[in-house]
Amino acid sequence: MTRIDQFDDARLEDEWLEADAFGGFASGTVGTMRTRRYHALLLCATQPPAGRVVLVNGVEAWIELNGARIPLTMQRYAPDVLYPDSRANLLSFETEPWPTWRFRIDQDVVLAAEVFVSKESRETVLRWRFEGASKAATLKVRPLLSGRDYHGMHHENASFSFDASVDGGRVHWHPYGDLPVIAATTNGVYQHAPDWYRNFCYVRERERGMDFTEDLASPGVFAFDLAREEAAMILHAVAEHDPFRDADALTHATQLASAEAERRAKFDTRLARAADAYIVNRNVGRTIIAGFPWFTDWGRDTFISMRGLLLAAGRYAEAESILLEWADTISEGMVPNRFPDSGGLPEYNSVDASLWFIVAVHDYLATNHASAATATRLQRAAESILEGYTRGTRFNIAAGTDGLLRAGVPGVQLTWMDAKAGDWVVTPRIGKPVEVQALWINALSIVSEWDTRWQDMRDRARASFTTRFVDADTHTLCDVVDVDHEPGKLDHSIRPNQIFALGGLPFPLIDGDTALAVLTQVETHLLTPLGLRTLAPNDPAYRPHYAGGVLERDGAYHEGTVWPWLMGPFIEAWLRVHGADGVRERFLTPLYDHLDHFGLDHISEVADGDAPHTPGGTPFQAWSLAEFMRIERLLIQRNTVETR
Repeated sequence: MTRIDQFDDARLEDEWLEADAFGGFASGTVGTMRTRRYHALLLCATQPPAGRVVLVNGVEAWIELNGARIPLTMQRYAPDVLYPDSRANLLSFETEPWPTWRFRIDQDVVLAAEVFVSKESRETVLRWRFEGASKAATLKVRPLLSGRDYHGMHHENASFSFDASVDGGRVHWHPYGDLPVIAATTNGVYQHAPDWYRNFCYVRERERGMDFTEDLASPGVFAFDLAREEAAMILHAVAEHDPFRDADALTHATQLASAEAERRAKFDTRLARAADAYIVNRNVGRTIIAGFPWFTDWGRDTFISMRGLLLAAGRYAEAESILLEWADTISEGMVPNRFPDSGGLPEYNSVDASLWFIVAVHDYLATNHASAATATRLQRAAESILEGYTRGTRFNIAAGTDGLLRAGVPGVQLTWMDAKAGDWVVTPRIGKPVEVQALWINALSIVSEWDTRWQDMRDRARASFTTRFVDADTHTLCDVVDVDHEPGKLDHSIRPNQIFALGGLPFPLIDGDTALAVLTQVETHLLTPLGLRTLAPNDPAYRPHYAGGVLERDGAYHEGTVWPWLMGPFIEAWLRVHGADGVRERFLTPLYDHLDHFGLDHISEVADGDAPHTPGGTPFQAWSLAEFMRIERLLIQRNTVETR
């Protein structure tokens, strides 16, 4: 749990996340002002987990007491005006059991405000209550609406419908005919008072070089008598024909809170509770969201994340469901790397996603929870990948005569270092990338356990790997051999990809002097408290900060930017070379500290290569958290073995 009771500007902009089980979510900041276009109270996936639309961006809330107006929310308007300012009254913020703020109303009165999303019903619940003493006070709440794609922005227009259908405390709005109806169920009194609130300023979008101002519509105001009872507002999206809810708002909110608290209590650690946000439903089956707020489900991210979020957490049935669903998508030996947000055909544009699928299959089958039929289906899927890669498939992906796997064509990014801006592929890595070989040889080793026909290819690839990738002088590994498919052309850039030959996969490919040399080079040049840099600082191409517009950020994405998920393979490599002494204190403590900042209870996508390693990218990244959980599980298992 994160608890904050000292607020500077940075703490006010730390972010919280409440995800439903379908790809929608609520999210915002500790200070309540929105800093991203993605911050919203009701953001729904209309084609789970995609088709996301923002319906309720936020609220303006305040207390009326003895003629005074005491703000409970803040807004930032362009160019950079914070109004109203509730900082003087903000006492604390905490994330468990869900985001909760406490405000000093006067000398004797504290008000608690909370928000959570019910995974069962996909409803967002807001509650306000006095703690201890109460006063004859009125709470006023003004919803701020849009009705847009979650990547877009909303501006004042004549098409927005302010019309409200009202039945007591139950109100429906339908701003745009092609979007769901917005329903608010409350124990307050609604007064229709349409108005536009203009020029909200989203500073994170401004930093990203994006459009950063927005206009929102407010159809009216709810009033609540807090001296009589606590206030509740339940927000949800409904089809146009759905009837009004009959349940009393306060009773329903209490029931939802009780059920949600009970559900969350089933997760025994902070990490497990955070991990649950990424496991969501598709229209059919389950999947893993790569990150919030702007990613959906990606193949590579799914299989890397599954090992920590599901398998390390004992969520075997969900892992099986996801693996079986993805197995049915294999085409020409490839699993998709991405399903477009707007539907349409999946995108088969990754060399390593299919190999990570085989690794995830290996780890799942090792749990001994698969039935014979499931094991057979997954093994056959893994074999079909090796067959496709051996024959040759899209984007010049094929096994060579040396047993190694080549991949790449100009203009296409196939490895995890996949930044592309327009036609510019920042790190093309065409040829034979080192981590792809580690994955390929691991895949061959895995399938060889039940199908011996792959053993010769495995042995040939392993021999070629040692001969072709190990530098005779330094004993470290090249990042790419046969660069641009030119035989013998080498890329000696110091990148973290070589760590996968030693850690992060079931079968290490190196040991002895080479293992020590690789680990030492990565530690010396790439290790930071939050993860591994993607390029050594002494490289001319190194970019120290992940910042600026799209071109600047994409140009830095894999040219020095730190990735926390890489701490997983690094720590596993460390364990294999040096053992577990001091690992938790040295490598995990900074990550635990990070849980209290930026994306609260989660781990960010990236961080700056240079100190102080400011977090960036998505504040809630699945594989960052997953690898942390996987390493925690490894340490527990290792400690159990050593103490027997």
